[in-house]
Amino acid sequence: MANNATPQGSTARGTAPGMATCAVCSAESRQPLFRATAPEQAPDLDLRPGEPLRSSICHWLQQCPRCGYAAPDIREARPSAPRVVAAAPFRALINDAATPALSRRFLAWAHVLEETGAMHEAAEAMLQAAWTADDLNRGDLARAWRMEAVALWRSGPPLDAEQRLRVIDALRRAEAWDTAQDAIETMAQDTLPESVRQVLSLEARLVEAGDARRHTVASALPPPARRPHVSHQKLIGRGSLFGWVKRLFRR
Repeated sequence: MANNATPQGSTARGTAPGMATCAVCSAESRQPLFRATAPEQAPDLDLRPGEPLRSSICHWLQQCPRCGYAAPDIREARPSAPRVVAAAPFRALINDAATPALSRRFLAWAHVLEETGAMHEAAEAMLQAAWTADDLNRGDLARAWRMEAVALWRSGPPLDAEQRLRVIDALRRAEAWDTAQDAIETMAQDTLPESVRQVLSLEARLVEAGDARRHTVASALPPPARRPHVSHQKLIGRGSLFGWVKRLFRR
């Protein structure tokens, strides 16, 4: 996602507070101001953050009311984004009334990222679209978008351990049992940090039980009694969960 050099709603770009100029079509519109706050609850196994950040998903992306471009900050866009936004597939996507409006926003962002070559970032956005479907109890859409997220992850650069675990969780949540089992067995052959192996073992048990429900990292990494969230702060040594959340909004 884009790296915002100035706070949303600032006047550094010549717009009034709360207003943003679309980097694709130059339309000016009022956009919500959003700041990610540290989650207080454990994340899901796919790293959807806990509350209170979890419920703020409707504020994670802005969308231009003129051209439909969606992004964490519509003032930023890749050079080829205008071409993608003007093309028929994007226009059809944002005008598809059969898809929930919030989901369309994430699908639009995923489409721009995919068409501009950012495959892993597109997978993140597609997974977030699945989260919106979860919230609407649209299991059909959530399963389909998780499988699309898996395809995007696998079409990009080699995956790190965190991403491989998220692929496995997406496959499990999409009820792709055989494919999830294959991915678990392949990953289990590698030398893995203990925290990763614990999460992988939980995923294996859930797949064997045919359990496609949401589970949290706390299910695999129970916290020490005196520091209830410490075991949730690092999954594979890449930094804190909140660090991941902040990276999420910079892409």
